[in-house]
Amino acid sequence: MQQNLNYLYPQIYWVDSRASPPCVPPVTTIPCPSPGLRRPPPPPPPSPPLPHSPPFLPYSSVKKRTNNTSLCLLLVFFMVLVALAGLGMGMFQLFHLQEEIAKLRESINDGEVVSSPEQQIGHPNTLEMKALKKAAHLTGKPKSQGMTLEWEDTYGFTLISGVKYKNRSLVINDTGLYFVYSKVYFRGQKCDNQPLKHILYKRNPTYPKDLVLMEEMKMNYCTSKQMWAQSSYLGAVFNLTSADSLYVNVSSFSLVNFEESKTFFGLYKL
Repeated sequence: MQQNLNYLYPQIYWVDSRASPPCVPPVTTIPCPSPGLRRPPPPPPPSPPLPHSPPFLPYSSVKKRTNNTSLCLLLVFFMVLVALAGLGMGMFQLFHLQEEIAKLRESINDGEVVSSPEQQIGHPNTLEMKALKKAAHLTGKPKSQGMTLEWEDTYGFTLISGVKYKNRSLVINDTGLYFVYSKVYFRGQKCDNQPLKHILYKRNPTYPKDLVLMEEMKMNYCTSKQMWAQSSYLGAVFNLTSADSLYVNVSSFSLVNFEESKTFFGLYKL
């Protein structure tokens, strides 16, 4: 195609101003290491800090700490000494009680050995010559009826010395301090949580009414409708006078287990 040279108007060219020139990455020069040059060695690591010496304690502080240690050791030694002394006293009392029980049994056996012909010719009774130990231990009797329990005073592990058993009561003959105790074992086939009462009374002709020495009442002692069992124990020291009589009441005798090792009543003079 040939260009028309006779065209009267100048030629017009369209230029895009938004077009950007081609990007040419800059040329960077990397210096080359000179031969014969070496990197300097790294600096040496820092030396560890020296340990701090403990502060010097003055002589007064050391002496005070020594005194405190000695005081603690002395206190511990004193506590151990008191504990050993209490243990020794308890063992001595137990040994003394065992000796008294053995002497009481010997006196009872000696009284049983004395034959009736010897007593008829005026032989003195050994029990009358010796000072009787006031003591009694009675066991449960299954034939009990009513609120006041009846006790076995002849067979089994029973013991009566220096006191009397009369009308379901122990009668005191000598004024003094007595340790009185009673244990009742309750049991049942089903649980109805009726209150269980265990009361020890004292009766004296000079008093207008009987006095309660000890009492225990158990409630909410079972949770299911199955068999249950509960034990009630009373024991304390009382100053009893001559003609005092002691007896035990329960709320329901039909729930009492009268085995001699589970239900019993007794006392002894201190």
